[in-house]
Amino acid sequence: MALPLSYSWRNVRARPMRSLLTTSVIALVVLACTLLMGLISSMQSTFTETGHELNLIVLRKGSDNDGSSQISLEAYQAVRYFDGIARQPEGDQPLISPELVVQPFFRTLDGGRENVLVRGVEAIALDVHDQVHISEGRMFKRSAGEAIVGRGVAGRYEGATLGEELEFGRGRWKVVGIFDADATSFESEVWVDVRELASDAKRTIPFSGARIRAASKADLETLERRIDDDPRYALDAKAETLYYEEQSSASATLYIIVIAVAVLAGVGASFGAANTMYAAVQARTAEIGTLRALGFSRGSILWAFQAEAVFLALLGFVLGAAGAAIAAEVLTSALGGVAVGAETFTTSVIHVRIHSGNLLGALILSLAIGMASGFGPAWRAARLAPIEALRKA
Repeated sequence: MALPLSYSWRNVRARPMRSLLTTSVIALVVLACTLLMGLISSMQSTFTETGHELNLIVLRKGSDNDGSSQISLEAYQAVRYFDGIARQPEGDQPLISPELVVQPFFRTLDGGRENVLVRGVEAIALDVHDQVHISEGRMFKRSAGEAIVGRGVAGRYEGATLGEELEFGRGRWKVVGIFDADATSFESEVWVDVRELASDAKRTIPFSGARIRAASKADLETLERRIDDDPRYALDAKAETLYYEEQSSASATLYIIVIAVAVLAGVGASFGAANTMYAAVQARTAEIGTLRALGFSRGSILWAFQAEAVFLALLGFVLGAAGAAIAAEVLTSALGGVAVGAETFTTSVIHVRIHSGNLLGALILSLAIGMASGFGPAWRAARLAPIEALRKA
């Protein structure tokens, strides 16, 4: 004869303080691990979702990012007329964006300093990088000392507000627009006129690289081979999506660290919850003896106490997941996101989002804690003989 699940649930409700203590321990572990997993998965998606599947990034051979690359004006002029490059619907201009990247220090509103990626571009960059769209203000004018800033930059640094002036390099740049980029890494950048930036930075070689939109997937592969094989300028072409995936490689190591932390925290939480469950068994010796005397089997007792531990774990998961979602919203809305260092030695602002995979991982963790912490006490309760249990009571 089996005990109904309602019996285990009523026991959880009948001892609110003991149940709250156990669920709080599990909830804290779930909150911390879910938030960390959410941060890492958000960081991964920020980079892996950056770029277009038909875009190529062209850098100098041997360079692994924009900041360490240089390509000449002659190389850019040669590449822009290669076959297979997509063209604007109006104007018939090839969709190739020459770009220059620098990493100056910006002052944060709290007085700190962070490296920010400043990208010099031309107006055609908005067609090549179609994830980027100006949501406030307008595009900068050429050679006018103007800038547009990403949503992750806006309001985070001194002067990074529409109508204010940013100070970096050797000049001041008036912010005339704010752009969104679907929560990708572009939102952590500042864009200015490429030739004006080259002059300010005193770059004799005006470009770090170029972004090219291929007309088709086949053209993408042909262009990549042609650029790589051209002996004149020593250039290397790579799919833009692959480039940003490689920039997020560090997050894989962080994910392993989070899993290790989750396991250690889960072990600690299991011991804490097990202590509470053992105390519950001790306090309910007479109840267990009565159930055994009424004919309930050891398996039924084992199942009832294990189900009680699982109920507590599920309550802890709900509380922890809700706390993680609230904390992620606070980090994103109130604090403007979480600043992390990118491989380009600049700061990327991550908008933390709790994904379904994070919640699934947290659910598995909380159930593992519940099963591990409940099995020992449940086994002890099931092993009590009816007469012995009633005598101890």
